[in-house]
Amino acid sequence: MTRTLITNATAFMRGTPVTGRGLLIEDGVIVAIGESAAIAGLPGAADAALIDAAGGLVHASFADAHVHAVFAGVELGRLELSESTSGAETLDRIAAYAAATDEGWVLGGGWSMAHFPGGTPTRAELDRVVPDRPAFIINADHHGAWANSRAFELAGIDANTPDPADGRFERLADGTPSGTIHEGAQELFAHVLPPTTVDECRTGLLRGQRVLLDAGVTAWQEAILGEYAGYPDVTAAYTAEIAGGLDADVSGALWVTRDLSDPSSAIDADAIVADFVRRRAAAAAHGFRTDTAKIMVDGVAENLTAAMNEPYLGGCDCAGGEADRGLAYFSAADLIELVPRLNAHGFSAHFHAIGDRAARYALDAVAAVPVADRAGVRNHIAHLQVVAPSDIPRFAELGVTANCQALWAALEAQMVELTLPVLGDERAGWQYPFGGLHRAGAALAFGSDWPVSTPDPWQALHVAVNRRAPGAPDAQPLLPGEALPLAVALDGYTRGSHELLGTPGGSGRLEAGAPADLAITDRDPFAGPEHDIWLTRNLVTLRRGRVVADRR
Repeated sequence: MTRTLITNATAFMRGTPVTGRGLLIEDGVIVAIGESAAIAGLPGAADAALIDAAGGLVHASFADAHVHAVFAGVELGRLELSESTSGAETLDRIAAYAAATDEGWVLGGGWSMAHFPGGTPTRAELDRVVPDRPAFIINADHHGAWANSRAFELAGIDANTPDPADGRFERLADGTPSGTIHEGAQELFAHVLPPTTVDECRTGLLRGQRVLLDAGVTAWQEAILGEYAGYPDVTAAYTAEIAGGLDADVSGALWVTRDLSDPSSAIDADAIVADFVRRRAAAAAHGFRTDTAKIMVDGVAENLTAAMNEPYLGGCDCAGGEADRGLAYFSAADLIELVPRLNAHGFSAHFHAIGDRAARYALDAVAAVPVADRAGVRNHIAHLQVVAPSDIPRFAELGVTANCQALWAALEAQMVELTLPVLGDERAGWQYPFGGLHRAGAALAFGSDWPVSTPDPWQALHVAVNRRAPGAPDAQPLLPGEALPLAVALDGYTRGSHELLGTPGGSGRLEAGAPADLAITDRDPFAGPEHDIWLTRNLVTLRRGRVVADRR
């Protein structure tokens, strides 16, 4: 029998922090929680491995309900631009990376739209730092990319290339693509981009796992299993590594392809479900759960592809969009056809919805599901940037979990410069309504969307509570009435996310009999000022009682 004793902890139990606690763990299960000295005196405690929490918070481990762990891990091995603070620094980093590598292509990601006028860097800027090799660099939100002239030439894309139905090119006055590529237009480079191999994906998965474990995350859902933005289906990486023994509980969401080549044709829901049933069985044979379908209903607001109920201010060049209201990659009728079939076959729907029209389409699709089928799955909507107030009560009514990416709920540069001007005052006041959803009885879960944003849950929890960016205590908050108490947000990122993902064994609870999937921090964030929550650092992560990350 293996035992671990944790002493001198502040324990987050049933939504409340309690100081001076101890925990005794035996063979991966919490067997006792109580006053620290009393727990230390229990039979067997003297022989246990000791972890002194020194007053830090002990809580059930995090579960990331929306992450791209493989993509993130692969990008850590390429040009990585997320730490750049300006357009000039971004270009300098690209130049340095190109000079230090000799691969045929310059590949990477993480550049910020806010660092370039209008959010649209040009191929001319990229040509100056990478003049002789093709470059294709994904932006931070992964809904667009930036390519140089050599990449456009190799792809055969010029002024005569039409925009696809699910994306568009920024263009010069003569129609020549200027360098920024939105949404599905990225796929027009897929035939010339060097393929990302299964081995690269396996390496990326292990890199991603290391980062997540260090952050206190022991379970996650890979949010896209299918070809996307130049990446292959990463299912094979998971099935291979699960066989070797991952240190996490993982599940995946099968990608419902956005094929808008013929927007007039109805979706073939039966064919999609039949394919997913086959793929689920194949993955399950390797111990990989893929009982969720990922449906990207729309794009993002900053490039005018989020689906809105009313037009963007000033209109938009939305390619296949409708009446200046952005892009809905699936019609309302398609989703009403597809989602009930998915739920009937045991697939939960994991929707991406940024605009209020996208959120309504998703809710309407769930409303079309028979109640008995709905009860057997865990439907959820991720992101939820703009939600019409009349739709907020429907989450609880329909049993739809709000899958929150809380880090984005702040007045950062991209929102202020690119998003607010096209939303207008009324819709700007409907953004990230996590407080309203909670008050209306909606279940909350949380995810990072890494590599779009940091995988560190404490940064997102800080914004959930403060509605300000980490380290900006004097900034104007974004809709402070939508803030969450720290206890509510932490419960959502632990119990709520584990329950949404169906983590085996009942993880997400800090109580006797629960799996010892735990995280220990360097401080008690409940004891200090709320504007310091972001300074909280995960020190130790345990999965089934075994230490899988130790940063002490």
